[in-house]
Amino acid sequence: MLRLRPYKSCDAETIISWIGDEVSFRKWCADRYDSYPITADDMNRHYNAFSDADWFYPMTVFDETGVAGHLIMRFTDEKKTVLRFGFIIVDDKKRGTGLGKQMLLLAERYAFEFLKAERITLGVFENNKPAYRCYRSAGFREADTEQESYYHVLGQDWKIIEMELLSNSDNKG
Repeated sequence: MLRLRPYKSCDAETIISWIGDEVSFRKWCADRYDSYPITADDMNRHYNAFSDADWFYPMTVFDETGVAGHLIMRFTDEKKTVLRFGFIIVDDKKRGTGLGKQMLLLAERYAFEFLKAERITLGVFENNKPAYRCYRSAGFREADTEQESYYHVLGQDWKIIEMELLSNSDNKG
């Protein structure tokens, strides 16, 4: 059974082991880290910078075999109604098994019921079709945006698709 808990510094080594190359790394973190590859210490330093913040929640999912996935949740507004998911990743050996969807459903429930978010957002690169399909299966829909956003990485411009999930909507499907 999959469970959600706050991230622990000992999770970092496992999480970074799932990132096999720089393209995968940038799809995961965009530009939040300066260089590839990162170490467990790099990841922990990044999260420790927010350790006193009451708007930043790194989370880990685990099952009977250990750490299975990871994501962060962070409020993006002063009223703490809009929560953004990021750094979403699952064990590379378990991709394609529905684990990502299960993790997102657990995180959504935590966000709406415990953190009292009214809306969850996330961004996914257009060239990350498996992640896009996973987010759709977990209920996210493309958000209406006035302007297209791109991230320049590895000599290319990657389009960012903004997605959202509202607490009071029936947009699962």
